[in-house]
Amino acid sequence: MAQPEPIVLILAPGGRDSQVAARILDEVRIPSQVEVNLPGVVENLDRAACVVVTEEALLSSDRHAIADWVERQPPWSDFPFVLLSLRGGTPDERLTGLLGNVTVLERPFHPAVLVNAVRSAVRARRRQWEVFAHLEERQKTHERQALLIRELHHRVKNTLATVQGLLGATARSTKDVDTFYHSFSDRIVSLGKTHTLLTEDYWQTAPLRDLLENELGHYNDSSGQRIHLDGPVIELAADLAVPIGMAFHELTTNATKHGALSAPGGRVTVSWTVEHTESGRRVNLDWTESGGPPVTVPERRGFGSTLLQRVLAQQCDALVTIDYAPTGLHFRMEAPMPEDRLVPSY
Repeated sequence: MAQPEPIVLILAPGGRDSQVAARILDEVRIPSQVEVNLPGVVENLDRAACVVVTEEALLSSDRHAIADWVERQPPWSDFPFVLLSLRGGTPDERLTGLLGNVTVLERPFHPAVLVNAVRSAVRARRRQWEVFAHLEERQKTHERQALLIRELHHRVKNTLATVQGLLGATARSTKDVDTFYHSFSDRIVSLGKTHTLLTEDYWQTAPLRDLLENELGHYNDSSGQRIHLDGPVIELAADLAVPIGMAFHELTTNATKHGALSAPGGRVTVSWTVEHTESGRRVNLDWTESGGPPVTVPERRGFGSTLLQRVLAQQCDALVTIDYAPTGLHFRMEAPMPEDRLVPSY
């Protein structure tokens, strides 16, 4: 919370008390504002650090509004008042009880006495604002933590379901234990890399480029020509990042076994754009392979094909097309991008 400018309100309509008090404070560079009536004081209390008010100004005014304001102060607030009383008189207990945090000064007063009282009051009010800022930040932190716990529960359930799905799909698509072990382990490692990116942003988003780099980076050559990535910075929400990260893993695995990355001169080009539509943003991604062995349509659908065509459509509401062109596989995906973060940024 930004602290208000510590202005001091002065209400002393009789005689020259208001002018004298304002001049004394001005000499020591304490901003002040003279009010002509009590309603004006009440109207500006929220931005003030202290009020200097004469006893007779309160006694001659309707005090219901200021009493209500003082009563409704939040727990962190104890607004300071400096009450100027008449010489030789006893301060009216109704006024001191109404104001609560009050310092009484008898007139006439020495300028230094007023300055010291006002400085103490302003300092106290500043500390109250600091307490409020601290409490506000603690509340925001608590809300973030509650959201993070809810999101973590959601992610753990989704992750376990994903692992269970990977286990069953890998078992159905492999013929021996050794192949199953390596395929399943590679998929779990890929899933773990995606989760690492998500945890860096409190389980919120993962950069699209980083997901691709995780899978394709170590297949690039020294000149950086074998793998070409082209597109704007895009942060994918967790519900998109996990299945899309798995899709990149399956595409990379297929490219290394059967596609462009299985041949020395093969290349993979991935480009993406963001389209702004009436229903929100959409990411359009093209994965194009070239320079590899001739491509043929697979005789049976394995887990990778199922993931690319069914899982992306169901979990990401994506439109997916796969072209098994002889010159190289071409994968295209269009998917909506959620706009809202569940957990606010720190």
